[in-house]
Amino acid sequence: MRTVGVEEELLLVDPETGEPQALSAAVLARAARDDADQDVFEKELHNQMLEFATHPQSGMEELHAEIVRCRKDAARHAEESGCAVAALATSPLPVSPSVAAGRRYQWMADQYGIATQEQLVMGCHVHVSVESDEEGVAVIDRIQPWLSVLSALSANSPFWQGKDTSYSSYRSRVWQRWPSAGATEPFRSAERYHRRVADMVATGVLLDEGMIYFDARLSRQYPTVEIRVSDVCLRADTAVLIATLTRGLVETAAREWREGVEPAGHSVSLQRLASWRAARWGLTEELLHPATMRRMPAETVVRALLEHVEDALADSGDLDRARETCDVLLRGGSGDQVQRALMERTGSLRDVVTACVRHTQE
Repeated sequence: MRTVGVEEELLLVDPETGEPQALSAAVLARAARDDADQDVFEKELHNQMLEFATHPQSGMEELHAEIVRCRKDAARHAEESGCAVAALATSPLPVSPSVAAGRRYQWMADQYGIATQEQLVMGCHVHVSVESDEEGVAVIDRIQPWLSVLSALSANSPFWQGKDTSYSSYRSRVWQRWPSAGATEPFRSAERYHRRVADMVATGVLLDEGMIYFDARLSRQYPTVEIRVSDVCLRADTAVLIATLTRGLVETAAREWREGVEPAGHSVSLQRLASWRAARWGLTEELLHPATMRRMPAETVVRALLEHVEDALADSGDLDRARETCDVLLRGGSGDQVQRALMERTGSLRDVVTACVRHTQE
């Protein structure tokens, strides 16, 4: 059974006003006093962000329990520091983000200017174990067309600087400003993957390999493939769904590779269009079908993803739960739809944020 780990970035907000708060140092100091949390929480690019990482898990029940625990611990440390945590991929309310201290983050601020300043976006990164770099690159080559569906399912960032963006996942559009971000063409081998990474770093445009922001990449630290397309999900159940489907995609791709099935071979241009459409509409309109790159209803495309990974999910015992959670999202909407419904009902972005603080713990 492949192990799965999840990294989630949370937004620190004022519990009354909903405004982002630059208190990550205080929250991390609180967490450092808790022995159980010393290896869980980390600082991020902006002082209004907090990141946690789960341990590798084989079972999705265990992963769900750890995500819930980490969110509750983050909320406790935040409350002790005078703020709250919200699983929002962008801040609905206006904010002037402050870049965290440190040589790395200062280099990024100097190199990329306003693009760094505006990167207050919160994602969900999923790590899935692989047996080797060769298998990992084969997986990366074969999962690319399906990643836009994960983006649509996780969409949770409709607001930006106090305005409705008309996007379901505006976070993904902001993230694309990094010069190394996005889809990739097939690498075909681990040697070619590593050569490409080395060539990119050698340009000096990137500080190091950590700034290789491909939609799917080999982890520098772990024997995993890291998939980075998802918004942080409003509810823990959705985060577990994304992790479940991601593991299913990795296992399915690895089986295809062993059986000699070639990657789909869609161009980066088409993959970027699929990513854009998922970001624009989420689950509310048509998506590009990963097999044909033609528009089809979102529900049809989600069902196609489930069918694509059905054998892998059945073997891991995750198929029924994945289907049920997809049904819930298709009926009730992802985080972007929840946020817009709250805004329509209350007329207040402040109320949107404070409600989402509660949803984060559900």
